[in-house]
Amino acid sequence: METTAEQLPADVCETAIGDAFSELEMGAWGGFLRTHAKLVRELDEELTRVHGLPLSSFDVLVQLANAPDDRMRLSQLADAVLLSRSGLSRLVTRLVDQGLVERTECASDARGAFAALTDEGRRRLDEARATHRAGVRARFLDRLSESQQRQLAAAWRRLAS
Repeated sequence: METTAEQLPADVCETAIGDAFSELEMGAWGGFLRTHAKLVRELDEELTRVHGLPLSSFDVLVQLANAPDDRMRLSQLADAVLLSRSGLSRLVTRLVDQGLVERTECASDARGAFAALTDEGRRRLDEARATHRAGVRARFLDRLSESQQRQLAAAWRRLAS
């Protein structure tokens, strides 16, 4: 016999998969999902409005800037920015068209290609970084005490391991 919502204790929330989360669990999980979505949406809108650079493009430029020689294989870049290979390929094509990234074929592997940050890409990234950092601080970091930031950082490390 299936349990209905009316039969569940008051501190339990029904999920789409049929298992119940407690109110605390739902607050932690649902709060993470809602907060992440809200922050990403707001940061994306701000970067797009101020710099004409969506958050996904900003992320690609950051990854390239942090890579040796400002370049990465497209397969590694897709993993770093959490996009599918086809999604990254379309994004890199747009960035190439904007002059922010250069795409080169791999001499030793005909199937492989590299994306490299251009001087214009570096300039646009440098302009957008201050806006992004200020947005992250205002919407997230400044709302947490130093102790809360440490606790959250420890939780992320634990979850990622």
